[in-house]
Amino acid sequence: MPPNTTATTGDTATTGVAPSTTGRKKGRKARLLVLVLVLAIIGGIAYGGYWSISTVRASFPQTKGSIALDGLSGPVDVERDGNGIPQVYASSDEDLFMAQGYVQAQDRFYEMDVRRHLTSGRLSEMFGKSQVKNDEFLRTLGWDRVAKQEYDTKLSASTKKYLQAYARGVNAYLKGKDGAEISLEYAALGFTNDYKPAEWTPVDSVSWLKAMAWDLRGNMQDEIDRALMTSRLAPQKIADLYPEYPYSRNKPIVQEGQYSELSRTFQQSGAASGSQGTTGSQGTAGTGTGGTGTGGVTGTRSTTGSALTSQLAGLYKVLDDVPAAVGVNGQGIGSNSWVVSGKYTITKKPLLANDPHLSASLPSVWYQMGLHCRSVSAKCQYDVTGYTFAGMPGVVIGHNADIAWGMTNSGVDVSDLYLEKLSGVGYQYDGQVRPFKTREETIKVAGGDAKKIVVRQTADGMPLLSDRDDELVQVGRRATVNTAAPDRGDGYGIALRWTALDPGTSMDAVFALDRAAGWSDFRSAAALFDVPSQNLIYADTKNHIGYTLPGKIPTRSSAADGSVPVPGWDAKYRWTGFVKDDELPYEYDPERGYIVTANQAVVDKDKYPYTLTSDWGYGTRSQRITDLIESKIKDGGRISTDDMRQMQMDNSSEIAKLLVPKLLKINLDDKAVRDAQKLLEGWDYTQDADSAAAAYFNAVWRNVLKLAFGNKLPKELRVKGQCLWVDKTGSTGPVDDDGKVRECGERDADQAQPDGGDRWFEVVRKLMDKPDSDWWKTPERGTRPAATDRDSLFARAMIDARWELTAKLGKDIDTWSWGRLHRLFLKNQTLGTAGPKALQYVLNRGPWKLSGGEATVNASGWNAAGGYNVVWVPSLRMVVNLADLDKSKWINLTGASGHAFSAHYTDQTGKWAKGELLPWAFSHTAVGKSTSDTLVLRP
Repeated sequence: MPPNTTATTGDTATTGVAPSTTGRKKGRKARLLVLVLVLAIIGGIAYGGYWSISTVRASFPQTKGSIALDGLSGPVDVERDGNGIPQVYASSDEDLFMAQGYVQAQDRFYEMDVRRHLTSGRLSEMFGKSQVKNDEFLRTLGWDRVAKQEYDTKLSASTKKYLQAYARGVNAYLKGKDGAEISLEYAALGFTNDYKPAEWTPVDSVSWLKAMAWDLRGNMQDEIDRALMTSRLAPQKIADLYPEYPYSRNKPIVQEGQYSELSRTFQQSGAASGSQGTTGSQGTAGTGTGGTGTGGVTGTRSTTGSALTSQLAGLYKVLDDVPAAVGVNGQGIGSNSWVVSGKYTITKKPLLANDPHLSASLPSVWYQMGLHCRSVSAKCQYDVTGYTFAGMPGVVIGHNADIAWGMTNSGVDVSDLYLEKLSGVGYQYDGQVRPFKTREETIKVAGGDAKKIVVRQTADGMPLLSDRDDELVQVGRRATVNTAAPDRGDGYGIALRWTALDPGTSMDAVFALDRAAGWSDFRSAAALFDVPSQNLIYADTKNHIGYTLPGKIPTRSSAADGSVPVPGWDAKYRWTGFVKDDELPYEYDPERGYIVTANQAVVDKDKYPYTLTSDWGYGTRSQRITDLIESKIKDGGRISTDDMRQMQMDNSSEIAKLLVPKLLKINLDDKAVRDAQKLLEGWDYTQDADSAAAAYFNAVWRNVLKLAFGNKLPKELRVKGQCLWVDKTGSTGPVDDDGKVRECGERDADQAQPDGGDRWFEVVRKLMDKPDSDWWKTPERGTRPAATDRDSLFARAMIDARWELTAKLGKDIDTWSWGRLHRLFLKNQTLGTAGPKALQYVLNRGPWKLSGGEATVNASGWNAAGGYNVVWVPSLRMVVNLADLDKSKWINLTGASGHAFSAHYTDQTGKWAKGELLPWAFSHTAVGKSTSDTLVLRP
């Protein structure tokens, strides 16, 4: 029963309990009615027992009255608003964070418990033998071991004190409670094993930052994909699919950068490589590294061979099976943030917006909270509010009394895969055999026997990932490399170098951000945020705005740019160091008056000496946000808080603006297809949920991608079960009369390619002026005609889209809408994904019909290879008003509670889907006015 935070991507899904839109009393009656029916189903069918309503309600938190907690030095007030969002008031730092632990455990302990089992590779202890493979891989990575090293050797004394206080609060909540009193899910688990939650530890909190870093780890997916493509595509074809970032069209984040002295030195030297290597042109991606005679693994089709391809495919499968913590296993992880200076706002002070894009989960990965010292002093230093993770003290994104900050994924390349030459008990490195460092791990299994594994690491700490998969071991022995590589011997393995496997100080950074009173404090705090590397934007009440890129970012030699796996036996492919903090890009009060970060390039590659990555997002969202800001401020216009909200909900499709004029010129014989084509006439390219034109265009786009690219990719990148007849190139399987082999895809639908994101926008944009390119050619299939050029492929895609939507939505195009295709299902992690169907019915919710789409500002992402359902979303939205913090706005994807029948399980989702924001009280006066329930925690 794996924890899985990704949304359903197929065309069908378990029907959830629809979100209530009625009043509280009516909603409560409806919930109880559903509850009685569902419990009867579970009692009679699933388990042979009966859950009473009191069983379900036993875990609901006490939110009124008072509770005595050992360890508090004074009383703490917990004031919850009508959405159950807590604001905590204390008189000392330790009381504040102890109360935070208690309150989060009240709402979300099951979620916290699953997360710590994930990060420590102990899922099998909760869910049995189905999770052994995941645990093996997670133990190999050793997140909790690194977190323990951080706690012991890196973190400040004050941070350790806060972590200890938080753990005391969690354990105070757990004391004396059995599983059913903590969460409905424990009651369900009780039917299959005797699992009992253990006490919380400070390291459990630190480990969660490793999980967050894993999902935001950079370009590892592209690194694997490029190597897999070599089994079918020549180097230039691969380069077509990874075009150069369009610097001239989509502006980088830092344009008036504060790295000017470093930049001038770089430009005067005329050297593009610096100490770390090339600038990583994406135009050459896929041609490999190593070159001739270096002993390297090349990315060319002629030297990689099918064995290495199989090995990387096996690695992909292992990576894909690891439960996503806060994202879609590193794919599609985006986010928007922007800040506008007071010279362009109605308030005359900055406005700051943020909406991180993560996979949909229930409950939401984020937890809204305020942490307030009654009087800020050396004894009690915090007055901060925003979003954090259940299981971790402090606030990760939000504002205090002086500053506000937001985050987006920078995408910098902080991980590399190495092909290691195995020799006996060691591995080859610079002509010598080095022994592996080894450790034995014991995996306990609920309802089964424990399993022991041996983890091998290189001398510099890289775990050998291929040890965790039998297929990887076998194909590693047959891996094909160039003639200068070491002899075959015992085969090859794959190792991982990743910055998050080094102990760091990111937990210190969280508390430092929460206390920061100005730009200098903010920059100092950001410098502690070593992993994951994030774009941090800033605004303060003194009318300053800024941006900084923190993180532990590796430098590489000229032999490697991080775009493909490299040979581990050659020292020149090892990292050469890390970019210094004072050489990382930042920007403060730029003349243009605003800063936008949406996963685009951080800096212009010709103005910065270090390679940050060769795989930026392509800037579609960032440039759209920039255009929206510019349109608002031209001719003296000013921006309001609601303008910022409306920008977050912008549904404009940039790829539609490019393609629709061409599509309308296509001559079509079939009247039914022409009728669908007419939907695009006069369409404003806005992907509203009720738009028939948006539904048809996105179906056309999906089919363009499938015909032009998807059917030409190797099986390792295509959707699982999607089968094609292809030329025999090492494939095995049924052969038809023409000598074609039936070959079926191997990836899950939400991970397959082409996914339709803005990299594919850029691929198609560059091919539009090449109407006779081979990419536009595709054979006939059944009654569908062959395509011989761009326009004939567009015609074929329009035909296929018409009949696909006829099957999905009906013949009558007047009934079509984008929202009927583009749906969000919220699935409870673990039991809502793989539990009995009746239990899934209890725990899951949806669907919601959403507007927006891939690479729009309102980024409700979908994978074009796999279907139209939503796979990742703006996981929160906030707009901070620095002129009056009480007029700020926020929303979460779900609700404050992780309890399935709490009124606050998904009470924010309906508003979130409509683009609404909730009031965000900060001052004690405003919080008091919004408070519905008050709980006093007393010594």
